[in-house]
Amino acid sequence: MTTDGPGHLARIDELLAREHPYPEREVIDDDGYGGPGYRVLELHASEDFWDDEDGRAADRAHDVADAHLEALAAPLTARWGSPYDVDLWSYLVAGYGPDHPNHPSPVPLGLLSGTAITLRVWPLPGGGRWLGLAVGQEDKELPVVLLAALADGPAPDPSAPPGAP
Repeated sequence: MTTDGPGHLARIDELLAREHPYPEREVIDDDGYGGPGYRVLELHASEDFWDDEDGRAADRAHDVADAHLEALAAPLTARWGSPYDVDLWSYLVAGYGPDHPNHPSPVPLGLLSGTAITLRVWPLPGGGRWLGLAVGQEDKELPVVLLAALADGPAPDPSAPPGAP
């Protein structure tokens, strides 16, 4: 794939340009979901896989979504430098583990962990915000999605599990 897909970069640029990019309260809408301090855009979604008994169609959809991610990552890397990957598994475990009441996974990382395994992260210039891209699927019958997350705060640490001091 030689482009970033149908307007993915433009959608990210539009979100970054907003004076108030985050909803005031938790919302789910046609673009994705968000809340105070974060917004997640659904940039690409495949069909669902209710009739994909052997998983081949889902595998192809993952390949397409991964290609969208790689194509979109190229201009973002040119702007902000090399990204790093964050393993979302630890955020998923933290959300269901015995420490959940004391160490809930921060949004949007805990939410993303229900869909994706890895988040590619770029800390944004000026500090205080980060952008991440992820490909995932909430369940084997559901669409494969490419998500872009923008959040306030320090970028997630790729080496520290949630709740670590």
